[in-house]
Amino acid sequence: MSVTYPEVGATREGPLPPGYVHVTRRVRVGQGHEAFAAAAAALARWQPQRGAGLKLRSDEERVTLGGRFSTGIGAGPLRLWAPCLIVWVVDEPERYGFGFGTLPGHVATGEESFLLKVEPGGEVWFEVRAFSRPATWWARLGAPVMRLVQSKITDRYATAMRRPPRP
Repeated sequence: MSVTYPEVGATREGPLPPGYVHVTRRVRVGQGHEAFAAAAAALARWQPQRGAGLKLRSDEERVTLGGRFSTGIGAGPLRLWAPCLIVWVVDEPERYGFGFGTLPGHVATGEESFLLKVEPGGEVWFEVRAFSRPATWWARLGAPVMRLVQSKITDRYATAMRRPPRP
């Protein structure tokens, strides 16, 4: 099974592709390499998703290239599951993150990424980048609501990474 869009990896660097709604958030999460290591460990264990209040299904305890997972929003039988595939991972001394793409069955089509970076001076920043558009007729009808939900969840991702748990 492959992702539902052609621009695989576009959230890693450079401009986001046209024809999609773009979302970007950037927040400071700490200072120094100890803060970076703690945030990277939390990111690798799905902290943004769990901290945003999403349910998570994955056979992987940690993020891995090619790993599949689903996030769920809603409650009980009304929970909507969104299947995804990890399409890129960067694991460097001063950068850690990953991007995931939508799979068939996802309400949207596109890609989202989470990247931690140690800036000159030692500040640690977390950035979320995404491009998406509705994948179903009913999602297109509810596009304004989808954009609002995506924006709120992105804010929750940022909040969750401001206070990552210790490894």
